[in-house]
Parts: sequence; structure tokens; C-alpha cells
Amino acid sequence: MKSIKNTVWWITGASSGIGRALVEHILVNGGKVILSSRNEVKLREIILKNNTNENDYLILAMDLEDMSNAKELTDKVVQKFSRIDFLINNGGISQRSLVSETSIDIDRRIMETNFFGTVALTKAVLPIMIKQQSGHICAVSSVVGKFGFPLRSAYSASKQALHGFFESLRAENVENNIKVSMIIPGRINTAISNNALTKDGTKHGVLDDGQANSMSSEKAAKIIIGKILKGKKEILVGGKEIIMVHIRRWFPRLFYHLASRVRAK
Repeated sequence: MKSIKNTVWWITGASSGIGRALVEHILVNGGKVILSSRNEVKLREIILKNNTNENDYLILAMDLEDMSNAKELTDKVVQKFSRIDFLINNGGISQRSLVSETSIDIDRRIMETNFFGTVALTKAVLPIMIKQQSGHICAVSSVVGKFGFPLRSAYSASKQALHGFFESLRAENVENNIKVSMIIPGRINTAISNNALTKDGTKHGVLDDGQANSMSSEKAAKIIIGKILKGKKEILVGGKEIIMVHIRRWFPRLFYHLASRVRAK
């Protein structure tokens, strides 16, 4: 297993939830971190809380819905740290709305943020890792990146698209010594449901019961980083709900039976 110490990690969606927990785990174990999200104030709070040396971090505010500045941001990282060892594409937005009621503009916004924004940053970082002849790129998907689920149509689609893109990326870069991991969380106690988009683009504003009683972000981050360092290609993390991924693969008839009993609410 590799060590975190002195390695450089770029984390998107770093201001809260899994992203914040990843940042704090890396810092406490001697890594260097680039923190990115739209909320620069919260990013600075994380740095202050952890009393981080200025040589060990870089704050780069970022909006995944508009990544026209991806190369500019990447240049700033290289200017400070000279390299990028790990990129964890964690930023994104969820959904709580029916297909029949959701504006196509909302579908496009979710795809732009979760898929195209992530792809744009990855494409900006990739030449650096190819030049290094080393690196590890991760994308945070979801259990619904493996199958559809009520009220998550565009969210599920955006996460499933990530699997196709990053599996292709992995196959293309074996000779460049670049690893790729798909991180597949189930229910983790974060604010993702609060910030999820509804049919008209407003925030859902509710912490779902399943998340409120689920695995902590801190525990999830520890599991995720441990498996990244072991070079795992798929990293499932969560509670009993992740068994649905295995049921979908090995027992499709049972999966479809169970899925037919799920009601949108």
C-alpha cells in the first residue's frame, strides 16, 4: 500500500460531506491538498480548523457547471506543487424529481455539473499525469450509477455516463501508469439530499431518512482512501443498500422484482 505522506491530492466538492472528510483525512496523514468547490468560505474554514501549513494546501474555487477555466486552475496547481498524484472528482449535485415533471433544462444542468464538469477537469489534469508517467484519477459515482432509481433520472444518467468515460480512460492509459478508480457510495450521512435539485431547479431542502441514519462521512473517507491506496478499480462504500449492486449483476430477475416495489415519494 502506498502512503499518503507528501503526495498531492486534488479534491472537488471539498467544502462538505465526503469531500471535506477526504481532505481532513489526507491532511492529518501528511498529504498535500487542493480544495475545490463553489463555497470558498467553507474551504477556508476547513484549513483554519485543521491549522494547515500554507505549503500543504491550495484553495481553488470552482463551479463544475462552467469549467471553461479548467486549464487555468490546473496550471495554478502545477505552479505550486509541480505535480498531481491523485485527482478525486467528488463534486456534483443530486436530484429529487419525476421524469414526467422535470424540465429538460434541469436534466442538462445536472449532466453539465456531474458529467461534463468532471470530464473537463480530468482532461486538464491528464496531460500532467501523462508527463509524470504516474497518477491516479477517481470519480465518485453512486449506487444509482449502476441502476436507475425513482426521482433520480438525470442524476443516475450522469453517474452511469461517468462509468463509461472513466473505464475508457483507464484502458487508454495503462502504458502511462495512470490508475483509475470508480467510487460508488451508497447512503452516506451528507447534505446531498438537502442540495438536490427538484423539478424546477429549487433545492430539495430535506435530509432523507436513509441518509440521516447512514455511515458517517469520516468513516466513508477512511475506507475510500484505503482502497484507493490499494489500487482498487471499484470502491463500494456504504451500508446494506450496496448489496443491490451485486443483486443487479448476479440476480437480475430478483433485482427487477425488488425495483418494481420501490415507490417514488
